[in-house]
Amino acid sequence: MMLLYKHLLPLLYIIPILLAVAFLTLIERKILGYMQHRKGPNVVGPFGLLQPVADGVKLFIKEPIRPSTSSQILFVLAPTLALTLAMIMWIPFPLPIPYSNMNLSILFILAISSLTVYTILASGWASNSKYALIGALRAVAQTISYEVTMALIILCTILMAGGFTLTVFNFTQQYTWLIIPLWPLALMWYVSTLAETNRAPFDLTEGESELVSGFNVEYAGGPFALFFLAEYANILMMNTLSAVIFLGSCMTSLVTSMPTLMLKASILSLCFLWIRASYPRFRYDQLMHLVWKNFLPLTLALVIFHISMPISMLFTPPLP
Repeated sequence: MMLLYKHLLPLLYIIPILLAVAFLTLIERKILGYMQHRKGPNVVGPFGLLQPVADGVKLFIKEPIRPSTSSQILFVLAPTLALTLAMIMWIPFPLPIPYSNMNLSILFILAISSLTVYTILASGWASNSKYALIGALRAVAQTISYEVTMALIILCTILMAGGFTLTVFNFTQQYTWLIIPLWPLALMWYVSTLAETNRAPFDLTEGESELVSGFNVEYAGGPFALFFLAEYANILMMNTLSAVIFLGSCMTSLVTSMPTLMLKASILSLCFLWIRASYPRFRYDQLMHLVWKNFLPLTLALVIFHISMPISMLFTPPLP
């Protein structure tokens, strides 16, 4: 029985994430529809609730088209690796108990999220298409650029919390959320997560007017669905991380902590959709100007400020 439980435990983590991803796509289409004065999906199932199931079945039963000039193994391996890394990043999250309670869980998340760059680059290169390669290069440059500021912002929050594990942030924020003393960093972090997950108005990898569809232009059917799932799983993961770091997770009891955390992450995810419906796409030079000439100097100055603060002014988490 114990052996069966050990085998089922990863599935108990993965299946809810995939279900959340499926219904996030439905909510996105509904919100975009109502914001554009039209109805979203409302045919398949009651109120369109079965639309994600129909879309998933349609994508996975379609014939996977593989360009004859592409790198055959890498072309299939890239989307598989993208979804695998997206699932691995959820391991240290307290939901409400982490699957693996690591000492350096934040560094683990940053390291794995950095590896997703290789899946984008591999897919663009393996497609053997100039449009896919240009889209991949733009995506890699964007992701690496914003990872610099995200790492510096996380360093500031670690200095405030006094630890690298996500559970430390829960104990630190028992009395006040970190978004209050660190609100400039929180705003920059949220904008950086938009750019990191390639969401509007920073979806330069999918600039349809000049790149058709970016790095995944040659993908169809199941492999495209894997990229799609990985992208939305990363959106949920980033917003859950934002909720843990800046909005606490109310660890009064294991019963109430999970719904509270996911409610905050859901609100942040809905803001992603709202921003997509409201703002036009940035130009690429504006995107890079924002991170290198605005965010980076600000975050460097704030890191120096937090390092120079006396220890007594930092938040010291109470003993668990």
